[in-house]
Amino acid sequence: MQNPPPSPTATTATTAAAAAAKDHQSRTTLFIILAASFFSLLFIFSLSSSQPSPAPPRPDPFLFPNSQSHRRTAVFPTESGGGGGGGDSPPPPPSVAYFISGSAGHSGRILRLLHAAYHPKNHYLLHLDRFAPQADRDALALAVQSSPIFRAAQNVDVLGRADFAYPKGSSPISATLHGASILLRLAPRWDWFVNLNALDYPLVTQDDLLHILSYLPKDLNFVNHTSYIGWRESRKLRPIIVDPGLYLTEKTEMFYASQKRDLPDAFRLFSGSTFAILSRNFIEHCILGTDNLPRTLLMYLSNTPSSLSNYFPTILCNSHQFNHTVVNTNLQYTFNKSMKGEYPELDLNDFDNSIKSGAAFASSFPTDESVLDRIDREILGRYPDKVVPGGWCLGESRNDTCSIWGDADVLRPGPGARRLEKFLVSFLSNGTVLSQQCAVLD
Repeated sequence: MQNPPPSPTATTATTAAAAAAKDHQSRTTLFIILAASFFSLLFIFSLSSSQPSPAPPRPDPFLFPNSQSHRRTAVFPTESGGGGGGGDSPPPPPSVAYFISGSAGHSGRILRLLHAAYHPKNHYLLHLDRFAPQADRDALALAVQSSPIFRAAQNVDVLGRADFAYPKGSSPISATLHGASILLRLAPRWDWFVNLNALDYPLVTQDDLLHILSYLPKDLNFVNHTSYIGWRESRKLRPIIVDPGLYLTEKTEMFYASQKRDLPDAFRLFSGSTFAILSRNFIEHCILGTDNLPRTLLMYLSNTPSSLSNYFPTILCNSHQFNHTVVNTNLQYTFNKSMKGEYPELDLNDFDNSIKSGAAFASSFPTDESVLDRIDREILGRYPDKVVPGGWCLGESRNDTCSIWGDADVLRPGPGARRLEKFLVSFLSNGTVLSQQCAVLD
């Protein structure tokens, strides 16, 4: 029996129901896809937020092996004890944090100074101020990254965001404290902070310097200082200036006010040099300490022509915590300052006197680098574009000794260590050392 054909009304209802079911199924599928995508994104985000960022590359283990012994060759004993003749192992070498700064045209000198003062145990932060073009800063960073030993030790950085550092005013303090604070974050284990200018240069190898420092208390601060203000009162301390390096992005002239101000009576001003070798504890005191004097003095000197040469000596000598740690020498050879507060440039005629002084550094050297070439050749044993060879260098090639390296704790001090030791022993054994320590001169 033949079934009757469906009516038009029934056919239309069936078609509508099927379309509705298909639409519901499509929307359900789309919802499932969107929900799955949403939860997948949440899972990916949770992974990216919970997992730590990739760790920076680690230094070469050949430079810093995990050993408890600190080997050293050709050790010269010091007056304070220890030496190479007995069975006692010498103290481990310390670490120095160098803040090396310069301005326009100084990128080559900064790189040369880095090679001359380099050691894998130390840490280096290079700073070209805003007077230098960005191209120089980029080239300096590229040169650092191109050096195999700098990459292996992971201890050289270039400050990317430069500061202004006018010769006068308080911007030099700002730049120096900025560099010191970065070094505190980058390297947790250095012992002394040294701020070098591009026109400075070492007179001893780093093996010499680290060897001598390893026998000294790590709380010592080597700072030239005096409470005698003299002519500095009228020219360096009482005038009021506005340092544009603190608030302008373009180079401009220093603004001098017509008024003068009185010297403070809440603390005693001390003056010294811009170069110093400062302990880590003292640097942390200046940047992180609870004593408010470092910040108070920073405010006071913000409008003073001569700031950096007064900042650290004044804090040291007004602090009961640190005034007994001051040694009234900065281990730097210079000529006497002129009345303008400038140091005359050194040349080949000053070579013998600078070496015989026993100082660790000298300043300042002119753009003519003939005297630096002689220091490299006769004192440091350094070849052009190479670091100074030390006990960590194991290569055999005469002019590329440091292309193969070993334990950075191995020091090979030479004649420079003897000169520096002789100077320090003579200075510290002098009966006037304590009387010169933050002495108040009327």
